[in-house]
Amino acid sequence: MNKVALLVRVSSADQKQERQITELTTYAEAKGYKIVETICETISGSKTNTERKAIQTLLELARTGKVNKVLVHEVSRLGRATPEVLATLEELHSYKVSIVVMNYNLETLNPNGSLNSMAQFLVTILADIGRMERLTLIERVKSGMAEAKRQGKHIGRKKGSVKATDKMLLEYKKVVKCLNEGHTVRDTAKICEIGISTVQRVKNKMKELEQEAKG
Repeated sequence: MNKVALLVRVSSADQKQERQITELTTYAEAKGYKIVETICETISGSKTNTERKAIQTLLELARTGKVNKVLVHEVSRLGRATPEVLATLEELHSYKVSIVVMNYNLETLNPNGSLNSMAQFLVTILADIGRMERLTLIERVKSGMAEAKRQGKHIGRKKGSVKATDKMLLEYKKVVKCLNEGHTVRDTAKICEIGISTVQRVKNKMKELEQEAKG
């Protein structure tokens, strides 16, 4: 039986992972794959592989022979930096682990373990398209902000809508405690019974305070 790891990535805490998990699970079950582990992360796809714990976990599963396939919803879930995506593929292939891209129904290794050259080519193209889409989006945002600034419009939150750092950390001291103990944003949200976006804001405030202390 094929042993598969599901890799799920969203860029921000406000985005939901459930849809990807549900669709990947349904796909895996239809193919008769045994799901060994579901790896979820909330991080920008532009980060390097060494900065992504999910990729490191995935590679460890491949190294130890616990999986022989990795299932992703689309190529951009592997990352939005083409060299990083290709580095992931190369290492996985060295362990005879194939990448299955659900939305294109393609697999990077053939059943005999040889490289599926056409699939590899398509993954490379799709990864680069994802990279270009991200760069285009960034340029559009910058252009929109510059235009709004020229028109004298306020950019960002309304004044007074963001709580002072010390006040926020005091109000959410239980959240601070959980984060300091090493809990993830998602786990902290469950423990404290509040929204993930709130936990992320507290975490950001903690970082700001830490940077101020260092500076």
